Amino acid sequence: MSIDHILAQLDRSHSPFHAVKECVKDLKKAGFIEWKETFPISFEAEKSYFVMRNQSSLIAFRIPVSPKPQFKLVSAHSDSPTFKLKPNPDLPGNPLRWNVEPYGGMIMSTWLDRPLSIAGRVMVRTEKGIETRLLDIDSDLLTIPNVAIHMNREINKGYSWNPAVDLIPVVGNPKNYDGFYSFLKTSLNDPTVLDVISHDLFLYTRENARLVGLEQDLVSSPRLDDLSSAYTALNGFLNAKGTDAIDVFALFDNEEVGSLTRQGADSTFLRDVLKRVSADLFKDVSTRKVALARSINLSVDNAHANHPNHPELSDKTTAITLNGGIVLKYNAAQKYTTDAFASAIVKEIAQLAHTSVQEYTNRSDLPGGSTLGNISNAQTSLISADIGLPQLAMHSAVELCGREDIESMIRFIQTYFDASIDVGGSSVTIQ
Repeated sequence: MSIDHILAQLDRSHSPFHAVKECVKDLKKAGFIEWKETFPISFEAEKSYFVMRNQSSLIAFRIPVSPKPQFKLVSAHSDSPTFKLKPNPDLPGNPLRWNVEPYGGMIMSTWLDRPLSIAGRVMVRTEKGIETRLLDIDSDLLTIPNVAIHMNREINKGYSWNPAVDLIPVVGNPKNYDGFYSFLKTSLNDPTVLDVISHDLFLYTRENARLVGLEQDLVSSPRLDDLSSAYTALNGFLNAKGTDAIDVFALFDNEEVGSLTRQGADSTFLRDVLKRVSADLFKDVSTRKVALARSINLSVDNAHANHPNHPELSDKTTAITLNGGIVLKYNAAQKYTTDAFASAIVKEIAQLAHTSVQEYTNRSDLPGGSTLGNISNAQTSLISADIGLPQLAMHSAVELCGREDIESMIRFIQTYFDASIDVGGSSVTIQ
């Protein structure tokens, strides 16, 4: 896939629901078959499948001709820090405002004074019953206005934004507005919709993904964390021919708020899917246990590059640069799950892929965030490493990463799935 394809995917992924929809398009184009957890199924050799949970998480996998008891996984997440609309968001006053609350840990100031819109999922009533509709309003719909410097002379000396006061978006002075739910029904423009019942809707910035820099070697875009890793992992997964292992691509929602949902990495979603696949392919219970013991999960979530204006914030032995290669993340407290064993596997795969590896640790007095690897291992214990794309401005409304790193990650993931990885008790053979 070209960089243009990745940029287009970023531009169409204004909510986790739309990110999953983007993945489904590519999976179906590659011949993957959809199945639903609510129905029984028998998996066939030489066929590929995917399953969604909550429409915001997804697991896809390939069954080889003669599957051996091993899963090779990559996992990423579909959500990004933003603001979520409250159930009844209309606030009294002039101009009209919609009430929101923060979703995840964003840099709040970056959301002010820019065109925004809303996207997500709407539950509707039809003659057939309750159904789901995805909504993405392609319009400069609202904005969050700053207070003028004349009224806050100290703002450039540092300011603490209160999300209940400072970060409420303005919608305007509509003359033909009959309430938020009526607005949603009109926006859906679907004659089958009788009523709007509920919604999961998020703000998104209207800025598009684009190449920047003297040589167009950087990518500026909203939601790079974690969709740039998600889409590079997906593309590498789809480009690979695979081996006799069962290849898996997993995309989880709600990482930015702790993963404690039925579709998050700390749910049973991955475990449920792997158990159903194992039970269908490997009739012997001991073989199913062997399959998990031999399995590997690469958690793909972006990493902090050294900030050029603030080198003091990085660890003295860490030098992470944009376009310097994929990042392997370590943490003694296991916020990142990489250990020496998993690290060795990643480095060997990188050599086969002719891809550079950068190694990241937090400065010891500046604890970083956690990610998917250790969280998903609480439910399904696998050999795991945390990797990602280096980026700047993480959790800003618009973030920055390297174009070459995107290409490197696709190549690395493809090589990972095309390599034969034989895991012993304390050794591993890769070819």
